Amino acid sequence: MNRLLSVTAVLTFIFTISSCSKKSHPSTTNSPAGKPAETVTVKRATVKTAVPKVIMVNDAVAKRSVDRRYYYDLEGHRYWRNNRDGKYYLYHKGIFDNKDFDPPVKQ
Repeated sequence: MNRLLSVTAVLTFIFTISSCSKKSHPSTTNSPAGKPAETVTVKRATVKTAVPKVIMVNDAVAKRSVDRRYYYDLEGHRYWRNNRDGKYYLYHKGIFDNKDFDPPVKQ
């Protein structure tokens, strides 16, 4: 009997907590007695993190392109290795006009 009572109490608690979701709020208008109130779903805004312009990556985890340049993909952005300082810079137009980003000479 005690086990049945405790299981019922736990299930009641779980249903009470799940019905009080933060995504579901009753509407602000008064509903007639015969009809249930409408629920409004709240959409939360996603927080976007800032994209760093320079990162430090071990060359062992970076990949090589066809022309032998090192690159690293991070969260949908491609970073290319600067041969002068060894850091990886976010791609932008004209990045390969800089001599520091030239591929290594094949020997």
